[in-house]
Amino acid sequence: MPAFAVVTSDIIAQLQSIAGVEQVSIAQADLALRARDQSHHAAHPGDVVVWPQTGQQVADILRLANACRIPVTPWGMGTSLEGNPIPLYGGILLSLERMTRIVAVHADDFQVTVEPGIGHKDLNAALARHGLFFGPDPGANASIGGMLANNAAGIRTVKYGASKDNVLQMRVALADGRLIRVGSRSVKQSAGYDLLHLFVGSEGTLGVITEATLKLYPIVEHMGAALAAFDSVADAVQAVVAIRGSGLDPAALEFMDAAHATMLREAEGVNLSDHATLFMEFHTPNAQALETGLSLVGSICEELGAVSFRATTDPAERRRLWHARHASYEISVRKYPDQQFYLGDVAVPISAYPALVQYIEQVRTDYGVPLYLIGHAGDGNIHVELPYATDEEYARCVKINGLIVRQAQDLGGTATGEHGVGIGKARHMRDEHGEALDVMYDIKRLLDPNGILNPGKIFPGHDE
Repeated sequence: MPAFAVVTSDIIAQLQSIAGVEQVSIAQADLALRARDQSHHAAHPGDVVVWPQTGQQVADILRLANACRIPVTPWGMGTSLEGNPIPLYGGILLSLERMTRIVAVHADDFQVTVEPGIGHKDLNAALARHGLFFGPDPGANASIGGMLANNAAGIRTVKYGASKDNVLQMRVALADGRLIRVGSRSVKQSAGYDLLHLFVGSEGTLGVITEATLKLYPIVEHMGAALAAFDSVADAVQAVVAIRGSGLDPAALEFMDAAHATMLREAEGVNLSDHATLFMEFHTPNAQALETGLSLVGSICEELGAVSFRATTDPAERRRLWHARHASYEISVRKYPDQQFYLGDVAVPISAYPALVQYIEQVRTDYGVPLYLIGHAGDGNIHVELPYATDEEYARCVKINGLIVRQAQDLGGTATGEHGVGIGKARHMRDEHGEALDVMYDIKRLLDPNGILNPGKIFPGHDE
């Protein structure tokens, strides 16, 4: 374990001086509430929770922690799925939950500047009055800071990109207390190193995001959704590749296996059959383009063996479908109330998606385990959900996930498409990055020489 200092009463007094007495807590309820995220990783409470309210306060807290060798773990909403915000070494739990201001809406530039604690759903509710929205949608009401720190993506990535594709400028507090601006509000920028994207996806290990300027899109007037059911997973996945290659521009293209479809129907009353199913959504500027697109995707699915296809432009029905898709993980948890879930998250080039899913199906057969597949098929991302109850079953989940990760990497993909590295994926970083991982750690040591920023994440063994 790194040689970190303990949080003393004197440190707490200094934190209160920086952030205010009411913004610092050592209450067990506050610590326990932020000791784990939504992953299967074990809880570890911090020693003190601090709620800064300005970027300068964040910087001052980091300066104090760095001088005293106290670990700092940033916290957004706790919706992450890889243990990213768990304070493994205690110390300061830096909660950004109260930094929720919309600093400025630059409507004419299709941009907004926000603080990191605002949830993306809350942001889009506020932006609706301007006829604008922020594209990435990870499902849960994740904080913008957390989305950027993990490079979150979600169901609309196939059209609008991940978080990294939708940020122009940020303010970042460094371990030594500097508060820097990276990027620019100009859409085109080529001045110097791209520090902006160095911090995006760094999971709070290089600095803490205190403000971000995001790209926005006009709210689309015409939206349609479609469902296609297939007898086999192979047919469904081949349809994904065909739709992506057809010139159609889906806003969302999701895949779920038959077991997941059955579970959603039984739990939510959604009109799904016991088949591998594609969920699709299309955004177009006019009704005719939408009708043409839905007709074409229907033809593609039928040619590739769809046993049923239906499309809708009714907003209420479309929302019901996506509510069921977003709630799928919670539904899985309810189905197995006495178990936990080991969550996998790999991604491959779209051409390799059929081979990846076929491999996972074979693993399911070989091991004879309950295994659920659901994912953002349009961008080659698949989530594997494995329930477990015992240490032996957990070990089996780790082994199965390792096999799937290695297959994804062998197919030119990655160990994590959108959940980040956090705790569980660190073991796969060397295989994926080789010597480049050492370069990443050199950057980490340069910006955080005392290792106080979110220790225990991303780098296997380096914090030991």
